[in-house]
Amino acid sequence: MNKIKNIFLRYLLILLVALPNLFIFYLIFTPLTIYPLLVLFKLSFAKVLLSKSSFFILDEFQIDIIKACVAGSAYYLLFILNVSVPKIKFKKRIKMLLFSFAFFLILNIIRIFALALMFVSGTSSFESLHKIFWYAGATIFVVLIWFVEVKLFKIKEIPIYSDFRCLIKKGFKR
Repeated sequence: MNKIKNIFLRYLLILLVALPNLFIFYLIFTPLTIYPLLVLFKLSFAKVLLSKSSFFILDEFQIDIIKACVAGSAYYLLFILNVSVPKIKFKKRIKMLLFSFAFFLILNIIRIFALALMFVSGTSSFESLHKIFWYAGATIFVVLIWFVEVKLFKIKEIPIYSDFRCLIKKGFKR
C-alpha cells in the first residue's frame, strides 16, 4: 500500500506543478534566464538596455525573450522525468532536480546568447538555426541531460514505466 500511496503522491505533484499553465517554471526561470543574459550582453555590447517586458536593446537591435525562450515546458519535462522515477530517496531526488534544472538553465542561456550574437552580427544562418533550436533544441537538451543524470545518479528504474509495472503487479496479486 505504501508503494501505491507513493506513486499517487508523486503523480499528483506532477499534475499540480503544471497548474496554471506551468506558471511556477516561468516565475522561477524567467529571471534566472534574463539576468545572466544581461550580464553577458553588457560584457559584449556597448549599449544594453533591459525593459520590464523582457526584451533587450543591444546597440540598435531588439532581442525579445518570450516564454518559449525560457522553455518552461522543458523544465516541466525534466521535472516529470525526475519525479516519475520510483525508489529514489528524497535528498537524492532534490539533487537530481537541481542538477537537471541548473544544467538546462546553463545550456539555455548559452543558446540564447549565441543566437543573439548571430542575430546582431547578421549571420545568414541565424533564421534556420533559430528554427532548429525552436523545434528540436530543448528536446535534445532534455534528452541529453536525462542520459547524463541516469549515468551520474545511477538511476536503475524507468520513468512512468516502472510505476506502471508496479501497479500491474499489485493488481494481479489481489
